[in-house]
Amino acid sequence: MNASLDKSVSEALREAARVAILPRFAPGRPIDADFKVAGEAVTAADRESEQILHDRLAALIPGAHVVGEEAVHFDPALSDLLSQGTCWIIDPLDGTGNFAKGLAPFGMLVALAEHGRPVAGWIYDPVTDRLCSAHRGRGAFVDGQPFRSPLRRGGRPTVAVTRLFAQPERRDALIDVLAGRFDVVDSPRCAADQYPRVAAGGNDATLFTRTIAWDHAAGVVFVEEAGGVARRQDGTAYHCGAPDSGLVIASCQRRWDDVALCLDTAGVLLAGAHLA
Repeated sequence: MNASLDKSVSEALREAARVAILPRFAPGRPIDADFKVAGEAVTAADRESEQILHDRLAALIPGAHVVGEEAVHFDPALSDLLSQGTCWIIDPLDGTGNFAKGLAPFGMLVALAEHGRPVAGWIYDPVTDRLCSAHRGRGAFVDGQPFRSPLRRGGRPTVAVTRLFAQPERRDALIDVLAGRFDVVDSPRCAADQYPRVAAGGNDATLFTRTIAWDHAAGVVFVEEAGGVARRQDGTAYHCGAPDSGLVIASCQRRWDDVALCLDTAGVLLAGAHLA
């Protein structure tokens, strides 16, 4: 089942990228975008990609719900399905703000959840054709090959911090504490970039305030199956029905513990800190 499902999902992602996304992308060339809310861009590529993915995924598991980011924008009640039964979760174009400016990174995310718990995830980079995938308890894969996070390297670890803080002073306080032990960088508003980056050791950890399922469900499975850690600040597991819980992802347990200690020391809570 896993192999056939992987094949079907990868074909759906590549079709959506080929038809809806790549024809509209040229490096350095901005395209027209609307804004659902302040700072949340959406393009024709998002909408067309989601429709293709919705139609393809809906046919794979009879009775499964299908919830996409753009559909929820028009019908917020659909988000209730994220915690009910078997549910496909779609981010048809993650990093739309970058994409609309003609910039990378951006990507595509598909997850499968059971009663709000992510059980499988696919992260696709249309530009490089890299596909990261994972099934709970079955390991992580990159382009079909088994993948494990590399052993922790020496030197100062790197931690990326989201910019989505409602109060900039809370972010500043966090960065001040982190800077004593880590090299701190900005997260580029693209979860499809950050999860593979942490799993591969490019960043040792990334901190998120907003944890909407279409941004995070796929990546949580991939990082954990690769040997990393993805949990809320209090150490509890990620759940698709908690969009405002905050999340720390790290390449290994030791790094997760180090970052969590810094958060506690700073008195900074990721939960509830994102932009409205």
